[in-house]
Amino acid sequence: MGTVTSLHAHRVARARRDLARRQALPPATLFFDLSSPHTYLAAERAERLFAGLEWQPAYMGMLHAPEIGEDGMRAASQRAALLGLPLMWPDGHPRPVRGAMRVAALAAGLGCGAAFVLAASRLAFCGGFDIDEPDILAEAAAAAGIGLHETLAAAGDLSRDGAIEQAGLSLLASGALDLPAVRVGRLLFCGEQRLHEAAAARAAV
Repeated sequence: MGTVTSLHAHRVARARRDLARRQALPPATLFFDLSSPHTYLAAERAERLFAGLEWQPAYMGMLHAPEIGEDGMRAASQRAALLGLPLMWPDGHPRPVRGAMRVAALAAGLGCGAAFVLAASRLAFCGGFDIDEPDILAEAAAAAGIGLHETLAAAGDLSRDGAIEQAGLSLLASGALDLPAVRVGRLLFCGEQRLHEAAAARAAV
């Protein structure tokens, strides 16, 4: 009779190997601004590409990035079509969404940044909603497990702006010109189209 392999033991061993592999990888941080459609395009794929990804809001205005005009909107729409993703423009776009960014900082600190960014960016660029509106913001936060009181308090907390601005300035000092950007160890990859390149560089370490 052959040796009987325990399925449970196999799963435990595999989980341990996966954990060891993730712990050996260099840290990866995704810097994003929720006002950018490219954050939405990145958020749809980032969690599948990076295990243990950290999410860090950074104001795009700190990078002196130009506001997205007709050419930029056309390019974003073409990129979304290439990725097979819907894209709808929120009313008044482009404009900053500082309340939503403050809640994103809260979500990142609570470990649910991915869920919040995905929900908020989908509401903005799939539904065309203004994610700075309290009701819409509360919906995105609820999808990430954040309560209404915490959400509204964070959205109005101006003291959160400093860290988000500093993240943008630090990226600028590192040579970043636009968001989203992924930092893998000491390497910085700017632009949603470089997600796979960043993931490959991380896996190769």
